[in-house]
Amino acid sequence: MNRLEDLKKELIKLADPVKAALLMRFFKTGPGEYGEGDIFLGIMVPQSRQLVRKFRDLELRDIIKLLRTDIHEQRLIALLILVEKFERGDEMKKKKIFDLYLKNTDYINNWDLVDLTAPKIVGAYLLNRPRMILYKLVRSRMLWERRIAVLATATFIREGQFDDILLLSEKLLADKHDLMHKAVGWMLREVGKRDEKILEVFLEKFSKRMPRTMLRYSIEKFPQEKRKRILNNK
Repeated sequence: MNRLEDLKKELIKLADPVKAALLMRFFKTGPGEYGEGDIFLGIMVPQSRQLVRKFRDLELRDIIKLLRTDIHEQRLIALLILVEKFERGDEMKKKKIFDLYLKNTDYINNWDLVDLTAPKIVGAYLLNRPRMILYKLVRSRMLWERRIAVLATATFIREGQFDDILLLSEKLLADKHDLMHKAVGWMLREVGKRDEKILEVFLEKFSKRMPRTMLRYSIEKFPQEKRKRILNNK
């Protein structure tokens, strides 16, 4: 019995051309857009998660084959199965999956793939380990590697560890891509939800240099008058 082929057959059955067209527009797959060339079957995330539960026993070699394809939903399912295996694995298995993840960033190439998995694999693995790899990723020319570095810090932020996202945010103030502005602003907002004063200190120092989208995202939970005051002072 070939579990990988069984999974692919189920994906074909679930394919929906109308939804696929909508998803290709939503994830900016047109020429020159950030998701250029990505192919969608039209399968929604809840359906993908059902398949993850059904095929969580997929062998690692087959997961890699699934990941290294041009079909978005196959890559998503491969990555979500890796999350499942990482969470259930021992330290050796976690290290193997962490390394595999970072060796395959060419295929983790849209924001949903990053956002649903980077905190749960990269962030979780580095939670009690040195984090210099994040500072290498944040210097990458590849948008998605920079986003992986930022989203990994979501795991640290939930544990009250803010130093890395503050340092990475400073390094990304001049980043040109709107998806990075949104990611950094989002993580800074998460810091502010836990310690508003720390976020305020960061904003006092850097708000005038922050791209407006990054700033707007970071202060989203502030009272309206406070938001207006910060935006007007930019």
